[in-house]
Amino acid sequence: MRIAVLASGGGSNFQSLVDRFHRADSPEREVVGVIASREGAGVLERARRAGVASAVSPPASMSDGAATFLRRTLDEWGSDIVVLAGYMKLVPEAVVRAYWGRILNIHPALLPSFGGRGMYGPRVHRAVIDAGVRITGATVHFVDEAYDRGPILCQWPVPVLAGDTPESVAARVLTVEHRILPAAVEALASGAVRLEADRRVRWVREWFETETFTNREG
Repeated sequence: MRIAVLASGGGSNFQSLVDRFHRADSPEREVVGVIASREGAGVLERARRAGVASAVSPPASMSDGAATFLRRTLDEWGSDIVVLAGYMKLVPEAVVRAYWGRILNIHPALLPSFGGRGMYGPRVHRAVIDAGVRITGATVHFVDEAYDRGPILCQWPVPVLAGDTPESVAARVLTVEHRILPAAVEALASGAVRLEADRRVRWVREWFETETFTNREG
């Protein structure tokens, strides 16, 4: 399975995918490229060091051009799965349709709470603290035409502790993101899970048969 990544920032979730799949024991999985939403994104340097192809998408003002660019680049890389790893743009509908059921996104909260347009990065964690909730977490979901709305593939809870700041919550959630995202991609790539035509997520076999998760991140 050839995995392409879309990212906007430093690329730590991209790195978690490289670390998981660029190994001798994962010959059937490969991270083939990353598309950054802007020049200078840290993920581009990570891609260079990993020997992974990279590209930069056109500005948001060129919506038609961006859709054509994304589709062409993903097709050129022979992408089987597309992963949004801190990607701040809305994926064009044409790309969503072309890769329906094969595009995943990682979100730093337990959707459907604290999601949607404008809810990313520190904004999410500030909203979590302001709401007074005691549990947040990470969500991996299939991508549709709206921000953070697609069918949920998996989630992992993270406690919100007394005295937490957006930064401390973000660090705790990010640790979980780095574990849950590669595992979710492996589940999709292996056929353990799929998205049905009625938008229901179907688990064909036990989730993450070889994965062990603990709550030590808390």
